[in-house]
Amino acid sequence: MKAVNGKFFFGGVHPKDAKALTSGCPIEVMPSPTVVKVSTLQSLGKPAVPVVEVGATVKEGTLIAKADGAISSDVFASVCGQVTEIKDELGAGGAMEKFIVITPDGKDEKDYLKPLTDPSAEEIKERVKDCGIVGLGGAGFPTAVKLAPKTAVDTLVINGAECEPYLTRDHRLMLEKTDEVVRGARYLAKALGGVSIVIGIESNKPDAIAAFEKYEDVKVVRLRKKYPMGGEKQLIYATLGRKVGLGKLPADSGVIVNNVGTCFAVCEAVELGKPLYEGVVTVSGKAVKHPKNLLVKVGTPVSEIIDYCGGEAVTPKKVINGGPMTGTALANYDNYTHKTTSGVLLLDEKEAAAEEPTPCLNCGMCADVCPMHLMPMNTAFYSAAGDFETAQKLGNALSCIECGACEYICPAKRPLIQAIRKTKAALRNNK
Repeated sequence: MKAVNGKFFFGGVHPKDAKALTSGCPIEVMPSPTVVKVSTLQSLGKPAVPVVEVGATVKEGTLIAKADGAISSDVFASVCGQVTEIKDELGAGGAMEKFIVITPDGKDEKDYLKPLTDPSAEEIKERVKDCGIVGLGGAGFPTAVKLAPKTAVDTLVINGAECEPYLTRDHRLMLEKTDEVVRGARYLAKALGGVSIVIGIESNKPDAIAAFEKYEDVKVVRLRKKYPMGGEKQLIYATLGRKVGLGKLPADSGVIVNNVGTCFAVCEAVELGKPLYEGVVTVSGKAVKHPKNLLVKVGTPVSEIIDYCGGEAVTPKKVINGGPMTGTALANYDNYTHKTTSGVLLLDEKEAAAEEPTPCLNCGMCADVCPMHLMPMNTAFYSAAGDFETAQKLGNALSCIECGACEYICPAKRPLIQAIRKTKAALRNNK
């Protein structure tokens, strides 16, 4: 189906995309690491509960932690080997996480579910849940929950925007696994009651747009390059012209959004019975010798990923887990990949923003670019004073999608996203 042009949303910014470093790099399969540390917190919501003990022998795909409630996801072994430790450790986000440590034994044995042939909607939903599939666009929301909306939906929007600078893993999936992504989207659409399928792809990926135009049941929308085009509400408006109000969910506007990586994982879960225990990670930045797109096991040490890419080209100014706009800065390489890990970036002096913040200039630029029509400066001011209720009242921090556009544009280099996250955490704790 010939691509159509999408709409332009309010706000946003235009950072350099820096995708040329890896956009032409095919996905490589990284060899099994020497050890994996698999966190039980692999999705938005509650961490899973371990169901294995130290000394247990596991295979690729063996269930090692069971979801705890609806907003949680099952966790699986990503290698064959022996569980050598279960311990609490500080995660990349700064919170304590429980890790299940597995030492590989060199075997290549799988523990998959039975493949499904022509599955019903209910079978697809159950398979998505049993394979621990979560949203791979960032937040890691359990996909099975999305497949049970409380209101009727008529459209499935596939997020192929990949607007975050440096990251190209979705781009490579769209080129190398086009048919699998479409088949996964069809399974999701069937699970939702046979809804129509729309895919939004930014215009800086013309090869991906062309790849999806050959499918008659997929409407392709060419999106103008702008950040955060991949935000759910921004994407829905750009592809369908529908607005999702503050405090509302996409389903309230008749839409469910899923990432292309999620579609690929659904295809493998249905057709192979494969749980989600590995994913594509973009390793990029001018401080790494050989930027790559790698298929890595969940729980792989960041240090081994960097070593596989040739190590450091220069001493990095900043190391980021994820993308530069929404990711988390790492203090060191002693961290481990999750289901939702999208990238590992080693940025040099010229790439990394490392200026010291100065007092707010009251310029209002952060509000000008906020795609959610918020007032980030108000949140930052009252958050610094410890008045989180007023920070929410005047800044509406709970509606923030944490895209980072405000902090990117701020001439005073204020830590606005940090203030917003601090406010959100304080309000949740108060509740």
